[in-house]
Amino acid sequence: MKKLFMALMLVWLAAPGRALDPPADVKAGDTPNDEGSSITVNWGRSPQDQGDATAFQGYQILRSDNANGPFAEVGFVIGGKTDFRDNVEGHRSYFYRVRAVAGPDTSDPAAAGPAEATAQWFDSSRTNVMILTVILCFLIIWYIERAKKGEELFIRKIQGLDAVDEAVGRSTELGKPIMFSFGLGEIKDIVTVAALAILRQVAVRCAQHGTELLVPNWDPLVMAAAQETVQQAYSEPGRPDLYKEGNVSFLTSDQFGYAAGVDGMMLRQKPGAVFFMGYFYAEALLMSETGHSIGAIQIAGTTAITQLPFFIASCDYTLIGEEMLAASCYLKKDPQLLGSLKGEDFVKAFLIIGFALMAVWGTVGYILNNAGNPWMMNVFQAIKSWFMTG
Repeated sequence: MKKLFMALMLVWLAAPGRALDPPADVKAGDTPNDEGSSITVNWGRSPQDQGDATAFQGYQILRSDNANGPFAEVGFVIGGKTDFRDNVEGHRSYFYRVRAVAGPDTSDPAAAGPAEATAQWFDSSRTNVMILTVILCFLIIWYIERAKKGEELFIRKIQGLDAVDEAVGRSTELGKPIMFSFGLGEIKDIVTVAALAILRQVAVRCAQHGTELLVPNWDPLVMAAAQETVQQAYSEPGRPDLYKEGNVSFLTSDQFGYAAGVDGMMLRQKPGAVFFMGYFYAEALLMSETGHSIGAIQIAGTTAITQLPFFIASCDYTLIGEEMLAASCYLKKDPQLLGSLKGEDFVKAFLIIGFALMAVWGTVGYILNNAGNPWMMNVFQAIKSWFMTG
């Protein structure tokens, strides 16, 4: 039956005197929510546009900057679609014509225009992002002001950071140095920047206790940043004389060459505490096992989820994920850092609760929809669409 119907339609379209109908209600206008570089053309389907069951091919879109032409083809849309987005110059008028195409036949053109592309100052599809941004900024400023007034803002205890003083104190009592490794992180990595804040705190404690600090590096830029950080940290308690530039050294940019170099330093220097802070790969377990074999207190922290299990198994304390990023705020207690951390945590908690409620609501809506009550499912879909697209 389908083949017979297609054959009849082909004969009907090819019959003498049968004209191909043009698309109806053609409109051209500025594309909403864009930067002003496109025009969207819309039209109603031609009566001969019946999908795959006919010889109808699609629609030819013509454009000109003059109402009288000449018009040039700028696109072709297959049958069944009723819109076309044309990339154009902004603040310039264009005229459009749309033709239906079926085999060798084309319809009379349906005209639209003039249309001009202009930029919108606000993308209304991102209203949800704007609302969340305003809420986040308000909360951060509010918490910063509270911290400036001396109010105590609660931050969950992070055992690995609380153990910094213990690790430095033990190394001092044993007369052993402290080692700090950034792993294979680069200076552009956020986790490396967070590790520099921890290094500063460790270096201050080493200067106060007169403990030697060793910082072997894989990246030359990270080494330069580490030297500056350690030198400034030694100056804070008034002990710049204890700073030794050679202790913040460059080993090699080879992955396992760096691991071998760090292992050799640990076996020779026998540090009392080892800090692994940054981004690590397969060398993580090689270095942490060596530190464990010499009996050092080991504190690790990374955002590399593939290496976290190895650090947890071989180190005394491990900072997991965002605990690394919160380290500078946790150690320094600066009002601006505290306020930012509390504001971000509040928004994250709000989003987690919101997504959990949406999941429960969706499950209930699905059950009611299958039971013949689709209204709740429709409400859920509308709310979910707003959250996702504004």
